[in-house]
Amino acid sequence: PIQCIVDQLPFSIRVLLESAVRNCDGFLVKKEDVEKILNWKVTQSQTVEVPFRPARVILQDFTGVPAVVDFAAMRDAVKKLQGDPEKINPVCPADLVIDHSIQVDFNRNFTKLFFCRLEQTPFNVCFHVLQKNQDLEFERNRERFEFLKWGSKAFRNMRIIPPGSGIVHQVNLEYLARVVFEQDGYYYPDSLVGTDSHTTMIDGLGVLGWGVGGIEAEAVMLGQPISMVLPEVIGYKLQGTPNKYITSTDIVLTVTKHLRQVGVVGKFVEFFGPGVAQLSIADRATIANMCPEYGATAAFFPVDQISIHYLKQTGGDAEKLSYIEKYLKAVGMFRDYSNTAQDPQFTQVFELDLSTVVPCCSGPKRPQDKVSVSEMKQDFKTCLGAKQGFKGFQVAPERHDVRVPFQFNGAEYSLSHGSVVIAAITSCTNTSNPSVMLGAGLLAQRAVKAGLSVKPYIKTSLSPGSGVVTYYLKESGVMDFLSQLGFEVVGYGCMTCIGNSGPLPEPVVEAITQGDLVAAGVLSGNRNFEGRVHPNTRANYLASPPLVIAYAIAGTMRIDFEKEPLAVNSQGKEVFLRDIWPTREEIQAVERQFVIPAMFKEVYEKVEKVNERWNSLKAPSDKLYPWEPSSTYIKSPPFFDGLTRELQTPKSITDAYVLLDLGDSVTTDHISPAGNIARNSPAARYLTSRGLTPREFNSYGSRRGNDAVMARGTFANIRLLNKFINKQAPCTIYLPTGETMDVFDAAEKYQQAGHPLLILAGKEYGSGSSRDWAAKGPFLLGIKAVLAESYERIHRSNLVGMGVIPLEYLPGDSAESLGLSGRERYTVIIPPQITPRMTVDIKLDTGKSFQAKMRFDTDVELTYFHHGGILNYMIRKMSEN
Repeated sequence: PIQCIVDQLPFSIRVLLESAVRNCDGFLVKKEDVEKILNWKVTQSQTVEVPFRPARVILQDFTGVPAVVDFAAMRDAVKKLQGDPEKINPVCPADLVIDHSIQVDFNRNFTKLFFCRLEQTPFNVCFHVLQKNQDLEFERNRERFEFLKWGSKAFRNMRIIPPGSGIVHQVNLEYLARVVFEQDGYYYPDSLVGTDSHTTMIDGLGVLGWGVGGIEAEAVMLGQPISMVLPEVIGYKLQGTPNKYITSTDIVLTVTKHLRQVGVVGKFVEFFGPGVAQLSIADRATIANMCPEYGATAAFFPVDQISIHYLKQTGGDAEKLSYIEKYLKAVGMFRDYSNTAQDPQFTQVFELDLSTVVPCCSGPKRPQDKVSVSEMKQDFKTCLGAKQGFKGFQVAPERHDVRVPFQFNGAEYSLSHGSVVIAAITSCTNTSNPSVMLGAGLLAQRAVKAGLSVKPYIKTSLSPGSGVVTYYLKESGVMDFLSQLGFEVVGYGCMTCIGNSGPLPEPVVEAITQGDLVAAGVLSGNRNFEGRVHPNTRANYLASPPLVIAYAIAGTMRIDFEKEPLAVNSQGKEVFLRDIWPTREEIQAVERQFVIPAMFKEVYEKVEKVNERWNSLKAPSDKLYPWEPSSTYIKSPPFFDGLTRELQTPKSITDAYVLLDLGDSVTTDHISPAGNIARNSPAARYLTSRGLTPREFNSYGSRRGNDAVMARGTFANIRLLNKFINKQAPCTIYLPTGETMDVFDAAEKYQQAGHPLLILAGKEYGSGSSRDWAAKGPFLLGIKAVLAESYERIHRSNLVGMGVIPLEYLPGDSAESLGLSGRERYTVIIPPQITPRMTVDIKLDTGKSFQAKMRFDTDVELTYFHHGGILNYMIRKMSEN
């Protein structure tokens, strides 16, 4: 009977069940937890809490820095409480990997012109641009690298993938994934959590994983299971065969829009149906990668024969492949997508016929706003005149066709609304996929042979997710053509997609500013929120790598590729996109010939040793990290200041001011420090006071180990729309005096006066990347609670982890319906006994009162709150041992 029940469970729930059975110790994982998961058909709708112990943890450098900083500070804190730091040597459950994604601040046009004088071949240009960026990476981030190298010695089970090796998610897919673990004679499924929301990419290979904040990851590394609400599982049935001209990017943007519309936030999505067999692992990984954009926790593709073939293609050992398949078949976790008898029961089922997918992009401000390529020209025109919002720029009709002339490198050009100024083949979403990367290469080859080019002022770049991509692009003969169009390899890691696009040429910036133009960026990424890609690109579109090149050649988003030529070549001939677009069959033929196992073996056999600068880097060997007071990169964080051994009773929040009054879809890009440090920002003033010049500021991402910088960069996004000032700016009103000032400066004045703070927000607060500083920053600003209509999953969890209360309006309530101006003072009544999701009273100084739900979803989250956050909880727990 139990086997019959298991056979009806979604495959993703079977992974949770196996973990619970294997780790059942009667304490952290109890028998009742196993029974709850086994009885998923009933318990899925009952908001039951279950523990999950993933097999491994993966950290990106970005979030790895504060994670390790916290560990180092933890040792210091435990030493104060207990006096024995030697006992604190955190161990990840099986595997901890920190990925150094290269941070790029490059100027393609300068480096191209400079290096072409030295080396005439395009591939050498690629190499030198790449080397320049990697040298710059080490020059700027030496302190961070030394700190992480210290961490690799101070902690057990910690592997470092050196700088310049690739994007964490692609390296995870191609190299780190086990699919099945073999340990001490036992087999069990690979699973993980990672400190980036796109950790879900690994779900495409049948490895259950999702993103958590650095705060949650720290707990897992210290041996704590993740406490989670047992999720509903949405079955997403794929059928049909894709049109020969569409790409996996088109499929994923279609899926993203559909699933965002039907609502899958906080749920698992599991793919099934005969259409899945039409998709390669790279295609599946592309769909799974975009999981955060449609709001699900995980997007799971169970292991099938195509998964085994992928492991073989990427250099998997034959013996391991044999036991992986045998084990998964033996325990009922191997999938045959054509066998409907294997289809499990799902909470709900939705379908997509792959034959209905058309070429598309998403934008101009959100990844779920899909636009068919055939409708792009009209859609952009509509967006220009529409009211300011996710699909509007509110440009007056008489200004729609304005053109601004400018000079660049001695030639005359002009920009208008929709002009492309950034075109980047970037991010883990697509650079892991040989079909779209080779498709881009083939299109570039045909474009060059047709006499087409990209205007030199457009900032173009190619940042592959791993060295394997460069290998097969070069071997297939398309790299030179990509380079000729300006798509040189500039580094391996997270770049334009996360805002590391570097500066635009000054004449371009001046033209955009002069004409108040809605300039465009087009990238093969997964995020295009306002202010993320570049401050001067107000419209940003996600597109497949071939379409990135197409729009770069066209130079504008205001084009109908079906009716208008892509460009006119030097012979005066009109060239249409259909003339040079490769079919899926043509791309697959090249892929079969050039993407071979030997490439993966050669690249990854030396991945951890190939970077000589990393190998020669000196790092401290002390057990406790020797904090350097003069450092502006690495600083002992204040999270444990004033920590006592005894628990403090939670108190009501009394007479709090509202720091910011925000609307819907405020993302972690709006909240968390990201991108370059603006010269007129509080962070810049701090760094200047420490003797640094603007060229030494670097990015917020590089300074994540310095809380003084990060606190000053919280809510510093230039596209932040605060209702208090009714315009986009990183400012607010200091309510006691009515002054308008930078958010940090206002928060500092409130804290000096002893006033607690709140945030008011609308729907989907905290959507976007799983940035732990989006919770740590507000905590340091003195924010005690956020009152929102709804939350994105990871950010709510991170707020809990920092002891910030996530309050949620009751159904039907909002700031508008309750008549809240944000200028009131708020008292949140915290009762002595708190239970998950309980309702609390909120009283205003105006005499009005209302109720809201306190979003502590589990008993474990309540425990963290009572301790003042998850980090304090771990300190107290470790000091007891």
